[in-house]
Amino acid sequence: MEFNATKVNSANANVVATITTEVIAKNLDKMAKQLSKTMNVSGFRKGKVPVAVVKQMHGERLDQDAQAEALRTLFADAIKDLGINPQDVIGEPAVSKYEKKEDGSIDVEVNFSIKPSIDLGDYKALIPDVKEASVSDKEVEERISEMAKRSAPLEKIARKRALKEGDFAVIDFEGFVDGVPFDGGKAEKYTLEIGSGSFIPGFEEQMVGMKYDETKDVVVTFPAEYQAKNLAGKEATFKVTLHEIQQKAEAELNDDLAKKMLPNDKEATIETLKEKVKEQLKSEKMSKVYNDELKPAYLEALVKAISFDLPSSVVDQEVNVALNNEIRAMSEEALNKLREDAKEIEALRAKVTPDAQNSVKATFIIDALAKAENVDVSDQEVTQTLYYEAMMMGQNPQEVVKFYSEKGYLPAIKMSMIEDKVITKLLDSKLNK
Repeated sequence: MEFNATKVNSANANVVATITTEVIAKNLDKMAKQLSKTMNVSGFRKGKVPVAVVKQMHGERLDQDAQAEALRTLFADAIKDLGINPQDVIGEPAVSKYEKKEDGSIDVEVNFSIKPSIDLGDYKALIPDVKEASVSDKEVEERISEMAKRSAPLEKIARKRALKEGDFAVIDFEGFVDGVPFDGGKAEKYTLEIGSGSFIPGFEEQMVGMKYDETKDVVVTFPAEYQAKNLAGKEATFKVTLHEIQQKAEAELNDDLAKKMLPNDKEATIETLKEKVKEQLKSEKMSKVYNDELKPAYLEALVKAISFDLPSSVVDQEVNVALNNEIRAMSEEALNKLREDAKEIEALRAKVTPDAQNSVKATFIIDALAKAENVDVSDQEVTQTLYYEAMMMGQNPQEVVKFYSEKGYLPAIKMSMIEDKVITKLLDSKLNK
């Protein structure tokens, strides 16, 4: 099969060819022979079905398969002709022309993308200045006080008084919508921190001022986006009975607290705890500076400084995602305008294209940086991260991993983790100097 394969640039290639009737016929014969060996046809022994009978029975399907095989062969020959490693081909080839001529031959044009070769240059020279975060003694004391307060036991208040913000109320409650109780709206001896925002907006505020053994109707409206659709946006009345008011016990900042907070260190002292908390606060501050300022600044500098050809198929995909996001956020009026004027869509596409190109460019730069710095993230690390985050959110880790896997999100999560790991390593190298 004759073809003309050319590289449009280092990241994109084009193939023009004519698939002849001879090639299609040859492929069809081969496939018919293979099928004849496995077909069961009444009147013929298995494996002895004549090729002509196979063609008569499955001619249309075999013709389609023969054409598809010709395309696969064309693509493989073109890659070989251009000296491209098959592993560097990105995604599936895009057939931009497929015209069947009168003689049965087919004019074909195929475009495909190639993983770009990237010269990172002196990428370390672009790393922004990194300053170590400072943590004051006051910040350490405040954090330890918070920890002590959270871990302190609850105690019944010494004298009876009205409920106020900051108290822990032990209550019974039952919720009704239109006078009918609903599932999940009832509990007994439930401990609720007043002012925590744990319940529906307005619930805790209306409880302020309640006294021991008092029963009160608390009227609230479920948020419109409430997870239980049958309750979303509806007004509910909760019959609430206050049994007891509790407060956190005073917690002393001493060695006993340190041993409680650091259970693996039997020799822990309050000074040990202060050191650990200071390290944690410093890490939190550095993480915030890295994520909010330094990482975006460094990545932006890399995108601006490094030039290479971008795979069109990947850019088109990113542009389409950005375009769909823009459209989803539009008002009905804007959508109608978009439907009426095709130029509006092209203008919107032009608007999102530069950011989409930079996003694709950044992805390939991160990949090149990871290879240059020998940074990788294993599938096990991805799973462990998802497990940890799921447990922190009170979700089932196995279900979370299964959800992301089925949705095809794991590669993107892995890429995000690699980005975080490699840029953190480079920023840390500037910090340690």
